[in-house]
Amino acid sequence: MAQYFSVHPDNPQPRLLKQAAALLQRGGVLAVPTDSSYALACHLDDKAAIDSLRRIRQIDDKHHLTLLCRDLRELASYARVDNTQFRLLKLGTPGPFTFILEASKEVPRRVSHPQRKTIGLRVPDHKALLELIELHGAPLLATTLILPGETDPLNDPEAIRDQLEHQVAGVVDAGACPLEPTTVIDLTGDVPEVLRRGGGDPAALGL
Repeated sequence: MAQYFSVHPDNPQPRLLKQAAALLQRGGVLAVPTDSSYALACHLDDKAAIDSLRRIRQIDDKHHLTLLCRDLRELASYARVDNTQFRLLKLGTPGPFTFILEASKEVPRRVSHPQRKTIGLRVPDHKALLELIELHGAPLLATTLILPGETDPLNDPEAIRDQLEHQVAGVVDAGACPLEPTTVIDLTGDVPEVLRRGGGDPAALGL
């Protein structure tokens, strides 16, 4: 049975977030709010949790997962970033941009793309989520909470609990999310490529 944590989006209760962070440390998968939509998140180094996350979404290892980082400095330690890429990252963080980058050695091989060795990374602009990541002490591995056979993410925390109460360890309820996906930008080629347009305006990055 999933635990349910109802927190204020701007002034989240530390006691509740500490309990949620403890579930992550024990290998649980959580449904968490972001500045784009609800997501499934787990510990980066827990194989069983990662397998569970992929099983809930019914995705394979070729589906890019995303590291939710606390800040730009942390993001840059999990990816190989040159000066040009760093300038774009600085313009897009925090915010609704996901950047595809070459994974550094800090990223377990089982979570990067098997052929390309790439990973999605972003810094969300959501206070409750950032405080949860801070309490966890490391980036969270995440994927948008879209159920198999659906095209839109779940946005009602109570509906998430009802549908996933036996598959996730907890639900962090910070109210409804914008329900607009992140803009995904691939920075691994010679020029940046916008793979998906969403909440972030590529023009803000000069693209």
